[in-house]
Amino acid sequence: MTANRRFLLARRPHGDPVPQDFSLAEAPVPTPQPGGFVVRNHFASLDPAQRGWMDDAPSYMPPIPLGDPVRATTVGVVHASDNPDFAPGDWVMGLNGLEDYSQVAPGGFTSKIDISGVDSPSRFLSAMGAVGLTAYFGLLDIGQPKPGETLLVSGAAGAVGSAVGQIGKIMGCRTIGIAGGADKCRRLVADYGFDVAIDYKDAGGNAKPVDTLSAEIAEAAPDGADIVFENVGGAVLDAELMNLAMRARIILCGLISEYNSPEKLGARNLWQVLVKRATMTGFLIADHVPRFGEGGAQMAQWMAQGKIRVDEDIQQGLENAYPAFMRLFSGANTGKLVLQIA
Repeated sequence: MTANRRFLLARRPHGDPVPQDFSLAEAPVPTPQPGGFVVRNHFASLDPAQRGWMDDAPSYMPPIPLGDPVRATTVGVVHASDNPDFAPGDWVMGLNGLEDYSQVAPGGFTSKIDISGVDSPSRFLSAMGAVGLTAYFGLLDIGQPKPGETLLVSGAAGAVGSAVGQIGKIMGCRTIGIAGGADKCRRLVADYGFDVAIDYKDAGGNAKPVDTLSAEIAEAAPDGADIVFENVGGAVLDAELMNLAMRARIILCGLISEYNSPEKLGARNLWQVLVKRATMTGFLIADHVPRFGEGGAQMAQWMAQGKIRVDEDIQQGLENAYPAFMRLFSGANTGKLVLQIA
């Protein structure tokens, strides 16, 4: 290729992102900086966290500067290098951007990967990447699951949630998943082994009232949930908070229902954390980078043993980055959402 296509953030979204918030531009293919290298991106991860990075607001990472490519974890091949540790042809994974070629400075987050043991390099963005490791470390380190405990997972049909439920079953938990729509609820039980699936939508496709959803959770977990793995927030979290077991552990991994909401209303039933002497712990996978080797090896072993199934929803083409990204918020994705660039 003679040009580098880049999916740029043109303006800060207000509420739901619209196409005018982005632009697709071309630039020359970059050359390596001294000590750096250039990566030809093959796959990019599309994640709810990217929506937060688009806002000019305090977060665990700086906002994406206007005019820069949308930040993303990518898997690709070293195209050119001025670094003796990264040779052209090496497969690597790193935090780069939605673009054909990314320039990587020395000392960054990019690392070499061995793709010989996987069916697709995209696995390093799903089961053996941040998705699988978020489920692994979030549930095991913070949730501390014990056999016989009840695990409640929101966003359970998503990439992280489905992995959490399966790891919970391996640990001997009774698993309850919340998802939107009959097909996703069917998959929770048939594909991912959840004991119970709860649909947060009514027959008309609208979100159920908090009281209705809370009653359905209570029926499935009459003694309350010992562990809540939270990916959704909003009304779903409010319903879950009304169904905590004594000294429950809540793992706050995501709040996808609130990312596009300018009001950021938050949960109203937090008083139940006091009543049940529960704990709520925020979780970021970045805290566990030094242990990625441990988690990746265990996830690979469970996959080889048929104990974990991780589905991928691979969308094609950088020119389709916007509609692909919006699948996250419509619930259209059917697994870990990945954009194939090369």
